[in-house]
Amino acid sequence: MGLDRIALLGTSADPPTRGHQALLEQLIKRYDQVVTWASDNPMKQHGASLPVRTMLLKALVEQLNTNNLQLVQDLSSPFTVITLNRANQRWPKHDLAFVVGSDLAAQIPSWKEADQWLCRCKIAVAHRQGWPLSETVLAELSAFGASVDVLDIDIPASASSEQRLDPRSEKVPTAVWPLLIKQKLYGLAPNLC
Repeated sequence: MGLDRIALLGTSADPPTRGHQALLEQLIKRYDQVVTWASDNPMKQHGASLPVRTMLLKALVEQLNTNNLQLVQDLSSPFTVITLNRANQRWPKHDLAFVVGSDLAAQIPSWKEADQWLCRCKIAVAHRQGWPLSETVLAELSAFGASVDVLDIDIPASASSEQRLDPRSEKVPTAVWPLLIKQKLYGLAPNLC
């Protein structure tokens, strides 16, 4: 019997969008387990606190309602090297794949201690519409020693940054929208909706 394949997906979830939903739906079809968490990205300004973003992501996980998807918030760190160390301690005998969108793939070599962890990590890259993945980026990741798997999935062009500026119910998962209103996030309020 082979090792369980676990997809690891950290996200700012600021807020979770239909793009996050589509990615999780595709990952749960391809991996034995999918683990997600909300995190602070040191390269971004966040519109909501980490506990609030965790609550929003939890609502999406519960909406998807499948046994092979879980929120494991204690993996959260602003730094991938710390997250991966935690994941390897938690699942030492599993085949772990760190999932990123094609919009982030070119940034990975500049992340904290990338030269230390890329050679020990499998990277799974999901194509995000509007963000092509170049052979140069793949070659650079491979030069760091990373094992890169380009996933045969296409994630809709749905950005959290756009939702923070102009929230629209059709761009946000069904379970998340009422929480945005209740928490009065991103300029929403019950009387505006």
